[in-house]
Amino acid sequence: MIAAELLADSTRALGWLIYLPVLAWAAWRAPWLELFSDLRRQHLLFGTTLAVFLLWLVRRDFDSGLSFHFIGMTAVTLLLDWPLALLCGALAQVGLMLLGRQDLAAAGVNGVLLVALPVLIAEVCALLVERRQPRNLFVYIFFSGFFPAALTASVCLLLGTALLWHDGLFPLPPWLDDFAAYLWLITFPEAFINGTVIAALVVFCPEWLETFNRTRYLQAPWRGDDE
Repeated sequence: MIAAELLADSTRALGWLIYLPVLAWAAWRAPWLELFSDLRRQHLLFGTTLAVFLLWLVRRDFDSGLSFHFIGMTAVTLLLDWPLALLCGALAQVGLMLLGRQDLAAAGVNGVLLVALPVLIAEVCALLVERRQPRNLFVYIFFSGFFPAALTASVCLLLGTALLWHDGLFPLPPWLDDFAAYLWLITFPEAFINGTVIAALVVFCPEWLETFNRTRYLQAPWRGDDE
């Protein structure tokens, strides 16, 4: 997460110009009728929002204005599907702003980096997996859970560093030569957390996952009929 004083005015404005239409599109595509009529989905939405809010509170704040925390939006996207996942992340941001843990001016940029981009990556990976229609359960867990989360952490960190370098308001530290090592330390835990959550949900509560095809993964055989 990036503080407002580390971003140029144009970057903060661009962040809002991208983030607000994304949230509007998510609100337009959200299944409001099913949500209001299904108490279980309401509990999932509010419970997931609280979980993301608490996850983002577990973070390391630096005096420079940067904060590091896990993202967790890959699991949220698989659990709620992308429209509600975007709104869930936005609600978690509102909670952080109410506690003074996030700047309103930088919420657009942080929303793009920590909400919109992770949801996009998770949704694209889930669609690619679904297009192949695999019958192996571990394909879904790895390529929809572990891999997108690792990719999300890498892309968000690289884009965030690029924004700081472009605006020039944050003196980049000298340890960038060892950037690959730090990238691995961030990428693997993010993948492990999201992948473990998805694996647990697949085993214990597969009906909670909006992107999980229970008929194919849990009932159909894993090997082809001709084998």
